Amino acid sequence: MSVPKWFAGAGLGLFVHWDHASQQGIEISWPLVGKSILPGSADVEDEVSISQYQSSAATFDPVRWDPSGLARLARSCGARYVVLTTRHHAGFSMFHSKFSTFSIEYSPYRRDIVREFVEAVRAEGLRVGLYYSLPDWNHPNYPRFEEADKPYPRGAYRRPSEGDWALYLEYVRGQLTELLTNYGPIDLVWFDGDWERTAEEWDAPGIRALVRSLQPDAIVNDRLPGQGDYVTPEQALPTEPPAGPWEMCLTMNKGWAWRPADGDYKPARRIARYFAEAAAQGGNLLLNVSPKGDGSLPEVQVARLKELGAWTASHGESVIGVEPPGPGIQFYGPVTRRGSRLYLHLVMRPTDRLALRGVPVWLVRRVWLLGREVDLEYERNVDVQSGPDSPEDALGELLIDAGEPTGALHDVVAIDFDRLGTTGWHQMAK
Repeated sequence: MSVPKWFAGAGLGLFVHWDHASQQGIEISWPLVGKSILPGSADVEDEVSISQYQSSAATFDPVRWDPSGLARLARSCGARYVVLTTRHHAGFSMFHSKFSTFSIEYSPYRRDIVREFVEAVRAEGLRVGLYYSLPDWNHPNYPRFEEADKPYPRGAYRRPSEGDWALYLEYVRGQLTELLTNYGPIDLVWFDGDWERTAEEWDAPGIRALVRSLQPDAIVNDRLPGQGDYVTPEQALPTEPPAGPWEMCLTMNKGWAWRPADGDYKPARRIARYFAEAAAQGGNLLLNVSPKGDGSLPEVQVARLKELGAWTASHGESVIGVEPPGPGIQFYGPVTRRGSRLYLHLVMRPTDRLALRGVPVWLVRRVWLLGREVDLEYERNVDVQSGPDSPEDALGELLIDAGEPTGALHDVVAIDFDRLGTTGWHQMAK
């Protein structure tokens, strides 16, 4: 299945990592197995026993959970889709499930968080994504993770009997059927935890067929082995752009869940840069937020999203619904394209004029500063060996005076061309 246009040009999504242990201010799931998923990141590890991790399920009552407010914030910052952890590796289901009593239904809150999330996101006109972990470290047939299994084995996982594994897969299929039947149209299923079993053990083709039968238009990520519609690099941009659709999932600080001790937040300027760099390589940015145990979003995360929203309000056309510029462009920063318009992202301010090379300089119609509608002075240079009779779409160098910084997270220079020409990068835009 090829990804739909809404995903290919979405630009930005929000990832919501959350379960009952957020009341304890610890990372999601990983403290249960005594190891963080982030190699070498001791500062995001939380050493607790399995019983301690799971104890907060009995008191989970997120009375400040505001799904409508979250959805409005997502839309206002430029996100086009939102993904919620319906069940992470630790096994707590954030929805009502006849296949498990370890869920929000049996907590003091009782209400179905997934239903509230889906309805709020859909009401804002955004696409709905549901995260679902293939492993469940609390399920007896998986088998349940025990203290004796620590430290996290990374490959030497205990294997259940054939009968127990059949029961576990029945549980997975049952919960997926609930998620893909009870909540209306679902646009995206975000699987995780695939590394603990083989594609054959997961019956990955069968799970993909189940998703397709229940939600024909839903796309799935590459963490359902061999079945993904797009790839999901994590915490860093890929060194080479993936060949097909992709998104980079990124935390604002170090960890995925709310941890008051984890205050190393990325500045909004850096987040906007990641946004632009992903778009320039044909991908999306899936930016994480982590509600507290009471359901509210941390103030610092709200502030970052509002800063990002202020930037996308005036610069969003340069990162949402755009494409990579095509081959041959030479510029020091990210470049995106919409039709015959190029956007130069000034993630670092030059000491001299901007130099853009590999474009049809004689077809330039206008150069201006996005968000200010200020026309910029520029100069065209073409290789003199081409002669005075060079075709008007000959490629050359554009030198642009970008003026003084505006105070935006980063400025963007827009360039319109009269037409697309017949050579180089602009052939891609026909």
